[in-house]
Amino acid sequence: MNDLKAVIVQCGNEEYAIAVDAVVSIERLEQVNPIPHLPDYMLGLMRIRGELVPILDFEQILYGKTAKGFEDARVVVVQTGSLFMGLLVLDAKEILDIPESALTSSGLMAYSRTPYFTTIANLENRMITFVDPEILSETLAGMDKIGEYVEAQLAQEK
Repeated sequence: MNDLKAVIVQCGNEEYAIAVDAVVSIERLEQVNPIPHLPDYMLGLMRIRGELVPILDFEQILYGKTAKGFEDARVVVVQTGSLFMGLLVLDAKEILDIPESALTSSGLMAYSRTPYFTTIANLENRMITFVDPEILSETLAGMDKIGEYVEAQLAQEK
C-alpha cells in the first residue's frame, strides 16, 4: 500500500489536500496587480520568484468569501499543464502522508459543480477532500483568459 503525500490547506471550516507533486511552493500573499474584467475569484497577478503567477482566491471559489486579510492566509503555488497558479487559502497547515486505504470517492460523484474534488481521505478524526489543480484550472470560468493574459504579459516583458 502506498501513501499519498499531500499539502493540507484550510478553506472555510474544511480541510483540503493538494498532492505534493503539484505544489511548487507556499508563499505569503504579497503585492497583487489586479486584472480588470475577470471573475471575482481572480485576484490578479503576483510575481513569485521571477514568475508572473495568477492568484485565485480559493475561499471565494468555494464559499463566496475572500481569504485576503487573514493573517495565516497563504498562496499555494501549483503547476498545471499550461501555467503556474496560486491558490489563496486561509492556511497551509501541514504535509501529510495519507494511506491509500483511507481514500474514497463515494459521495463526490453526485456533485457535478466540483469536478476538481477527486477523492476524500477518510481518516480517524478528520475528512480531507483532495483537489486536482489541473481539473480546477480547466473547469473554472475565465481560466483561458487568465492564461492568455499571462502569456501576453510575458511577451511584453521580453
